[in-house]
Amino acid sequence: MNDEEILGHLLKIEAEAAALVNDAQAEADRRVAEGEKQNRADYEERYRAEAERLEAEFQKEKDQVRDQYQKELEAYREKLNAINADTGRFAASLEGFLSGGEGYA
Repeated sequence: MNDEEILGHLLKIEAEAAALVNDAQAEADRRVAEGEKQNRADYEERYRAEAERLEAEFQKEKDQVRDQYQKELEAYREKLNAINADTGRFAASLEGFLSGGEGYA
């Protein structure tokens, strides 16, 4: 082999190596893109599931608080309704206060 043949052969090998590197880079880019796509899909699925779980938990707790509030409000109303108002005594006390009667001045 003469120098030109050796140089041509080396250039051919270098071109083949460059083609292999380009193919490997393209395959790596494809795999990375595919992995990112899969990771994104997994993330979105987990995010959606967690958001649904938290929303259900929030709604359950909200319903429990509302129910407790209704019970306490009803108990308070019953307690108020059970109070026996002595309107006559109240009116007499008010009259004494307004007229400057004993113990009110």
